[in-house]
Amino acid sequence: MTRSAKETIELFWKIQDEGDYRKVVPLFAEDAVLVDPFFGTFEGRDAIAGFMTKMVEEMGDRKTTFVVESIDGGGDVAWAQWIAKTPAGDVSGCGLYRVKDGMMTYYKDYMNSAT
Repeated sequence: MTRSAKETIELFWKIQDEGDYRKVVPLFAEDAVLVDPFFGTFEGRDAIAGFMTKMVEEMGDRKTTFVVESIDGGGDVAWAQWIAKTPAGDVSGCGLYRVKDGMMTYYKDYMNSAT
């Protein structure tokens, strides 16, 4: 049985909570697209893997972690509300996800300005 979009994103956040973003790469389809508001657009699993490697370094250097507040969705679409915990304060945001056959095909983050 294939995971639903919501189940896939719950798994994504469970893995991400471990702090090694590279471990989420197998959840992305080969032709997935990831759009990050700071670092740009990454097309394909290999490009996403490179981005996740950069995220491990960047978030470690910035002493930033992410905490999910809620996850929901239906069909092939899910969303998550999250908070980035930074030394300068919290920044809230959300991720939008499209999932097909249990694999992430599209992921885009949005975030509010720092308070």
